[in-house]
Amino acid sequence: MRTFFVLLRRELGALFLSPIAGTALALFLLLMGASFTLLLYLLAQGVEATDGGTVMSHLLGSFFTWLALLIVVPAATMRAFAEERRSGTFETLMTAPVRDGAVVLAKYAAALVFYVALWLPTLIYPVALHALRPMGAPADLGALAAGYLGVLLIGAMALAAGLLISALSRSQAIAALGTFVAVCVFFLAGFIPYWPLGLALTGAAHYASVVTHLLDFARGIVDTRAIAFYLINTAWLLWATTIAVESRQWK
Repeated sequence: MRTFFVLLRRELGALFLSPIAGTALALFLLLMGASFTLLLYLLAQGVEATDGGTVMSHLLGSFFTWLALLIVVPAATMRAFAEERRSGTFETLMTAPVRDGAVVLAKYAAALVFYVALWLPTLIYPVALHALRPMGAPADLGALAAGYLGVLLIGAMALAAGLLISALSRSQAIAALGTFVAVCVFFLAGFIPYWPLGLALTGAAHYASVVTHLLDFARGIVDTRAIAFYLINTAWLLWATTIAVESRQWK
């Protein structure tokens, strides 16, 4: 356990002190701030009355969240293993008295902490909305918590996929591009349930649709099947990353 925290501190320092972190933070907050302002304007024009959604449910369940993932996930994972190989520190790291699984988990935990840290400033949005809310109008904290849970689960799976791609890459640019494509695939595949499929295929597609899941979470609907879907996928992606690291270690 002590070795894991030493590795985690190393990864956090390398990630948060890199120029990529500052750039990703600036782009992320600019995008989310602009999105929040736009949604405030649109919902003030009566959009909220048509579907009963709130500003935060629209924000967390919107295309803007996917744009944020396209920025944050590649930035958080592109250097994980690709940079180690480029700088020549991969062999040194892997010959140290640490397990491959501990290295993978430390890199993943650092990326997840970075991801959560970027989302934390957005909590000021519901605070500001609550301050401007008419007296006596209750805030739906349950739906808000569910929305952030969905963002966390989807981000966790995407980060695991990005880590796997970085483990298979020797270039940060290739790792970033591959992760960008993976997030795009997650998003586009989420629309498969809306294709003219058979009843059985449509049901399976709905179960695996990240777009549907995000919309449900944003509305305050928490399905344990969706939670299990992300936890299982995250786990096997991390397992696959460990296998990839072990196999490339001997090449």
